[in-house]
Amino acid sequence: MSEALVYRRGGLGDTLLLFPLLEVLKRKGYRVTAVGNADYLALAKEAGFADRVLSYLPKEPFKLKLLFTKGHLPPLPTGRVWAVEHYLKAAGFKNEPFSLTLPIKGSGELAGAAVLHPGSGSKKKRAPLKLFLELAEELTKRGLKVRFILGEAEEELREELKDAFFSSSALKTAKALKGAALFVGNDSGLTHLAAYLGVPTVALFGPTDPLVWRPIGKKVRVVTLNLPCSPCFPNVCETRSCLTDGKIKETALRAVDNLIE
Repeated sequence: MSEALVYRRGGLGDTLLLFPLLEVLKRKGYRVTAVGNADYLALAKEAGFADRVLSYLPKEPFKLKLLFTKGHLPPLPTGRVWAVEHYLKAAGFKNEPFSLTLPIKGSGELAGAAVLHPGSGSKKKRAPLKLFLELAEELTKRGLKVRFILGEAEEELREELKDAFFSSSALKTAKALKGAALFVGNDSGLTHLAAYLGVPTVALFGPTDPLVWRPIGKKVRVVTLNLPCSPCFPNVCETRSCLTDGKIKETALRAVDNLIE
């Protein structure tokens, strides 16, 4: 069996967008070693997309090496092209099919819940917490059981959201999210994870580009106000009207109703 090495550093969302490439490599008969954040890549191993995950570059030879880092080939899209398609094309697998649902079994911890994630790895990508509290009220009125979820980047919110689900393990979080009734979040790793697991997901995009960074999934609604100044990340203005304008709430609720009707 031919050996393939795939290297990609980055956050959870960045890592998940690489999974279709890992899946295609496995289908082509490669034994895949994935290098990056080993906790995130454990999801690929659980799904059967990787044979081995490492946090360091091994020294043994590989028939195929794909390193998405600084070099001759840009590691990220230079134009407005979906990152998933960029990775596949860069590896020579343009137009290859891939799964839209991550095959991971659930634990039932958040099954049936409407899960809200008010965080993101970058605070520039976060809509105000007030918006999520208002969304929680509206979802409760719709008869949904609401749970908040926090990641490692939102430690400052744990005091205010004491009942929020939290796990430092990406795999445990994935198993908990599987079977949730709904997920609403910013452009974040957990939003990408929920969408990829098949949870009906509303993703709030402001300064980042949904054409490039949209989540993988069959039931995803991207909410964006399409302001003329967007996308602008990482050079984000102070006002961030793309995430603070009152229209975000009504647009998000329309997306929710569209998903759960």
